[in-house]
Amino acid sequence: MHRFKAIIWDYNGTLLNDVEIGVESINTMLQKRQLPLLTCESYREVFTFPVKDYYEKVGFNFQKEDWNSTAHEFIANYTQRLPNSDIFPEARLLLDIFKNQGKKQFILSAMEMGMLIESTKELAIQQFFTEISGIDNIYASSKIDNGKNLFNKYQLKAEDVCLLGDTTHDYEVAQELGCHCYLIASGHQSFEKLKATGCQNIIHSLNDILTE
Repeated sequence: MHRFKAIIWDYNGTLLNDVEIGVESINTMLQKRQLPLLTCESYREVFTFPVKDYYEKVGFNFQKEDWNSTAHEFIANYTQRLPNSDIFPEARLLLDIFKNQGKKQFILSAMEMGMLIESTKELAIQQFFTEISGIDNIYASSKIDNGKNLFNKYQLKAEDVCLLGDTTHDYEVAQELGCHCYLIASGHQSFEKLKATGCQNIIHSLNDILTE
């Protein structure tokens, strides 16, 4: 990682260890609809972008209910549980290491911007980042445009940047930006799903970066 001048962090599942509260939040909704519940392992196999596709995979029928209302229901459940999640311990170590190495650090997240700012403030990590970038809605949509905006605003060169993420969409973002990418299989998707992207750097946890 020494060769990189800038690190772009995904938030959910990469910096923030929130898989468990995500599964609890969706299971509350599945139970209400008498649909099969998920384990963390089965969740990692079905979670995908766009998020609406994942909801349909686990049994939601948007011919019978409204997607907008369903998304708001999840956010209400998730927000209630968010204080129970924390940053991965190894992520805190890496934030310090990268800061001491003089790297610029950014958050590029599909979390709604207000929630993202509040969460990073509560976890006392805002000072590590040159910019924190979320989206303007609750639907966990694409991060590609926001990533391009970061590149343009800070005149980042693709060869100097590494994106750290935990989903196939993070790899799509990195491909669009032309930068390097590490995918971490301790977040929202399984090692096998990440491997199917063709990404050359798939690791089991951020500890693997610490030991490089």
